[in-house]
Amino acid sequence: MNLPQQKILCSTIIPTVSRSTLKRAVESVLQQNLSTGEFEVLVINDSGSPLAEDTWQHSQRVQVINTRRRERSIARNTGAAMARGQYLHFLDDDDWLAPGAYLHLLELSQSTQAKWLYGITELVDRKNNSLIRLRHGLHGNCFVQTMAGEWIPLQSSWIERKTFLRIGGFNPLLTGPEDIDLLRRVLMEEDAVETPDLISHITMGIEGSTTDYARHAQASRFAREAILDGGNARHRMSQSATDPFWKGRMLRIYLTSVAWNVAHRRLLTAASRTLFSVLSFFLAGRNIFSKRFWLAVSQPYASLTFENGIQEARSAK
Repeated sequence: MNLPQQKILCSTIIPTVSRSTLKRAVESVLQQNLSTGEFEVLVINDSGSPLAEDTWQHSQRVQVINTRRRERSIARNTGAAMARGQYLHFLDDDDWLAPGAYLHLLELSQSTQAKWLYGITELVDRKNNSLIRLRHGLHGNCFVQTMAGEWIPLQSSWIERKTFLRIGGFNPLLTGPEDIDLLRRVLMEEDAVETPDLISHITMGIEGSTTDYARHAQASRFAREAILDGGNARHRMSQSATDPFWKGRMLRIYLTSVAWNVAHRRLLTAASRTLFSVLSFFLAGRNIFSKRFWLAVSQPYASLTFENGIQEARSAK
């Protein structure tokens, strides 16, 4: 691959199991324009067999790498290790970019020091019918929000490559919540910022999905516990819990961790989480007199982003 000698701004990494939608995914990237810098596309063929010949393979921007059924986390990490871009963009082979997506993210990158840049996501069904749009409104330190259950899709994000490599990339032991785990580990140290423009379309639904939903909840819990073991977790959560609701969510995160660790007979960890629960309660100060604080403590989290997206979709009908 002989790209012009320009700065590679973004490396798009597309792991594939050779689905028919791969062509749409790759071409949606190749159709992007950048006023500054270049971009490259790394297609990670994890199908175990050669990809069918197609016109996009002849683009100078595209490189195909074979990983032979090593799962998404390893496929993505392989692409990131070979990438040359300042930012990494991870796109699945059944999703695609909106026109002008890279220009919007480029403009955002020129006005911020944040390491996770993202925009609006449209969720579609397997027939490409629009379901909802996700407008997160998460800026700066939003660690407690993501620990509580908010999700920023990889497909709509640019992640600084140096930061990705510094935190160790995707956890290869996770198959399902690896994107949520990466988001949390990045935001435990760095900030995020959003553009109000549409970036990607993401296909939803179990049919045709490669995600192991049966193991998703358990794997996500193990990953979250590992993050809570990090030395910076409590500090970042405390900084991002700026109102009674999020202070209550922080307390609930520790309380549910206590229960989980007791159930799994990790008693020393349970004791540590109990101490952090008590500390979170006292540091909440006058917020403990708010109904929103106790609502956050007592109830499971329902994503505000999804609730707003559903309401917007209903209003549009």
